[in-house]
Amino acid sequence: MGLSRSSYYYEPATEKPLNLELMRILDDQYTKTPFYGVPRMTVVLKKLGYPIGPKRVARLMRLIGIQAIYPKKNLSRPEAGHQKFPYLLKGLEINHPNQVWATDITYIRLVNGFVYLVAIMDWYSRYVISWRLSNTMDTRFCIEALQEALTKGCPEIFNSDQGSQFTSDDFVNVIKGKNIRISMDGRGRAFDNIMIERLWRSVKYEEVYIKDYQTVRDAYRGLSWYLDFYNNERFHNSLGDEVPAFIYRG
Repeated sequence: MGLSRSSYYYEPATEKPLNLELMRILDDQYTKTPFYGVPRMTVVLKKLGYPIGPKRVARLMRLIGIQAIYPKKNLSRPEAGHQKFPYLLKGLEINHPNQVWATDITYIRLVNGFVYLVAIMDWYSRYVISWRLSNTMDTRFCIEALQEALTKGCPEIFNSDQGSQFTSDDFVNVIKGKNIRISMDGRGRAFDNIMIERLWRSVKYEEVYIKDYQTVRDAYRGLSWYLDFYNNERFHNSLGDEVPAFIYRG
């Protein structure tokens, strides 16, 4: 159904009301300015009347899964015990469907909580192949999305960031089992996975911020409608004003 067990049976993740308010502001600001790190985000909040310190801002940014896109120190350091792979897309001409798939996780706010959305996209066509919601940023819902996507096709290269969900053995082994080459962004370099970053911007400005979901089910229904619209009805200038489904399926 596109909904993981953790979203269907349990309540959305929650924080104190003030933290939820701050997270909404951080998410909105990051969508506008993804190059803002903790210091600038702290200034933004202070100018809005929230005397919040950088430690709290850093914790909330980690919780919603955002970081500034500029390169940081020790970019080559992987998650402890997890595998790391080189970035394979630099200079690569991507010219056909199922050449490169990309994945990422984003924060979806609710009125009284939040959930996480993972999506797998075909880079060439912008087609969203599969997606899942979860109330925790765990590995399971990412694997569910991956397994569903692999029932519909198989890419030559699979690209992700170096998040613990995507570097875990359980996730990596599913990809390796299909003999797919694995590519990973440098840490803090969201533009290495720019196509799915553009998807998140569209999802939030054209759906999430407008609807202001009350519950997880509201989020599921809204995102189901929007991602179907995105795939089958929303024209893309970069695709010659065609829709992703037409380009993906030929």
